[in-house]
Amino acid sequence: MIDLFGGSPESHTLDDDFDVQFLDTTLRDGEQAPGVSLTPEEKARIARQLDSAGVDVIEAGSACTGAGEREAIRRVTSLDLSATVTSFCRGIRHDIDQALDCGVDGINLVVPASDRHVTDKVDTSHRENVAATAELVEYATDHGLWVEVIGEDGSRADLDYLEQLMAAALDAGADRVCYADTVGHATPDHTYDCVATLAELGPTSTHTHDDLGLAVTNVMASLSAGADLVHGTVNGIGERAGNVALEEVAIALDHGYGVETLDLSQVYDLAQLVANATDVSLAPNKAVVGENAFTHESGIHTDGTLKDEAMYEPYPPEKVGRKRRLAFGKHAGRAGVEAALAEHDVEVTDEQLGEVVSRVKKLGERDKRVTDADLLTIAEDVTDADRERRVKLLDLTAVSGVNPPTASIRLSVDGEERENAATGSGPVDAAMNATVDALRHKADATLESYHVDAITGGTDAVVTVEVEMSRDDQTVSVSASDSDITHASVSAMVDAMDRLIEADQVAAD
Repeated sequence: MIDLFGGSPESHTLDDDFDVQFLDTTLRDGEQAPGVSLTPEEKARIARQLDSAGVDVIEAGSACTGAGEREAIRRVTSLDLSATVTSFCRGIRHDIDQALDCGVDGINLVVPASDRHVTDKVDTSHRENVAATAELVEYATDHGLWVEVIGEDGSRADLDYLEQLMAAALDAGADRVCYADTVGHATPDHTYDCVATLAELGPTSTHTHDDLGLAVTNVMASLSAGADLVHGTVNGIGERAGNVALEEVAIALDHGYGVETLDLSQVYDLAQLVANATDVSLAPNKAVVGENAFTHESGIHTDGTLKDEAMYEPYPPEKVGRKRRLAFGKHAGRAGVEAALAEHDVEVTDEQLGEVVSRVKKLGERDKRVTDADLLTIAEDVTDADRERRVKLLDLTAVSGVNPPTASIRLSVDGEERENAATGSGPVDAAMNATVDALRHKADATLESYHVDAITGGTDAVVTVEVEMSRDDQTVSVSASDSDITHASVSAMVDAMDRLIEADQVAAD
């Protein structure tokens, strides 16, 4: 292996015998992202999933934050997880006492490391800071806690002083020390030098942020330098540009070096759980878990992928709990369109296929995403096929001037009328809840995504809503346009459910 970060390549390499552990700080550092606040129930649900995926240490929060945070940490500590559960603590004895009161297994003790923090923020001296750190470590270990000492702003600290501070922490009984690039300041070579120095002292962790877009690279530099525990968050959420994304480190280690860490098959469900709980949506181009990670639209790429699944993918989507998707737009090609139609049991001649592809391209050129329903509608028109809808929207009423907002819906399902009413956080939510309830026993589907894609100008604006719904291993995306966003949303959902029922029938036949 070529060592890009200095030092001896023989002494610092990554191979399949290298043991890397993960500390997840989604529930603490991730929650410090603007606008994110997790309830005790949400923290417990995420912690269970993290534990199931094989995360070694879960930082459940900061006990010093307040009574509500301590309640949330207690919820996590009561779950009897395999993972070590910790609380973030400042360099204050009272913080350690509050962590102990929550029943945690250990603490992540943060102490100032750079001059900005030692002298300017805490207003102490280098010597006093070292002595106070050692005293706090002894107090925590005397109370049976696992202790990791984090040198805050370590990437901007004087390396000689950082070494002195972390050596004192280990001498006092700390289980490990952590290099912290608190503000995402460091480059990989600087990270390597710092971590290599600390790793000579004892077990060393690394905590990186993505302000320079180098979070994963700095983790790899840290591991190459001798770190063996990585701090990170699910989806990379966190302050400013966020923390390193654990799922990205996990797949990089697995794919690039054969180093196993997490149960990768669980990372997509974990990503969705965290995205929904934090209300921080995944960017479509997000590595590993983004919508586009395994979606192909280009005709050349689609054709190649159909011939060889590895042609345009570094690893199979199933490895991380995903499925491959073919999307359609102005770059669509014959092979991809033909494969998608075959999935829906739609047969076309070569001439008809050419016409379908042409129409798909024209739709895509109008800056419109071509959904599954759009494709099937085009095919039905080209082939003059008569399609009998299984689900039809007959009537919809939504009222927003009441608390809570309510909606009632009337549908025809296989010729049978069904009515249902529901409430929601708004008229759209209420109407969609009513639709799902009305069809639950017929098409028990899950709403995977909901997007408002385009709005025309003026007081008579037309909104385009796109929904993606799944049932078992079937997924469809449908769009609908209307001047009423509630009607557009329900129309799209009804059409999606109709397509899912049809797909089930095709599979059964």
